[in-house]
Amino acid sequence: MGEPAIKLGGKRKSTFIDKVKEILPEGGNLNLCLTCGACSSGCPATGLEGMDPRKFLRMAALGMDEEITSTPWVWMCSMCTRCMYVCPMKINIPQLVYHARQSWPRETRPKGILGSCDMALRNDTCSAMGATEEDFQFVVEDILAEYQEAQPEFKDMRADINREGAEFFLNQNSREPVTEPDEMLPLWKILHSVGADWTYSTKGWAAENYCLFMADNENWEKIVRLKVKAVEDLKCKVWLNTE
Repeated sequence: MGEPAIKLGGKRKSTFIDKVKEILPEGGNLNLCLTCGACSSGCPATGLEGMDPRKFLRMAALGMDEEITSTPWVWMCSMCTRCMYVCPMKINIPQLVYHARQSWPRETRPKGILGSCDMALRNDTCSAMGATEEDFQFVVEDILAEYQEAQPEFKDMRADINREGAEFFLNQNSREPVTEPDEMLPLWKILHSVGADWTYSTKGWAAENYCLFMADNENWEKIVRLKVKAVEDLKCKVWLNTE
């Protein structure tokens, strides 16, 4: 028989899992695992890097801090919370994953997520693609004019920007205005067809927040607050985030 993938030399004291318990209500129920495997059965990341949610939780419970804070699997987890939803004990495994991500030095975190987070911090659009306020406004107005001319049935369609008092404040995936502007049209048509009262803002219009996925609490909050301010400045009633 081959060597076991994980060697246990007696249960080790975990400082990592204790820190997570401190910030979770009732300890996050992290001690209530039944090892039933429901969490792993529906996880999109099960099997990647030889890891799954059940194994990750058991390793944390066994005090294997070094292993769970260094495995690249934590960056493969989509944080979808499906594992917690199906868990009969409602154990918050995504919270464990999130804090394992935080243990990585910032410069060693995945370059794509890191770069997108840093790009979003460059200006008030929060765009992970680096689109400026002027870029976004130009694209929206250009695409709108083009389709109003090409499709007469939508000649009255609107895609307002910075209109104060609209009911809905619409966010937009920042990749679409930069690389796939035509992809914005279907949603505009739906909103037009149902008579929705909506607007974009040139500030805080980007829907995604990569700083969340990078476990960068400070900048995650900074971006959210900037977006909230944009909603409040336009006095919109509802914030529609397409992500």
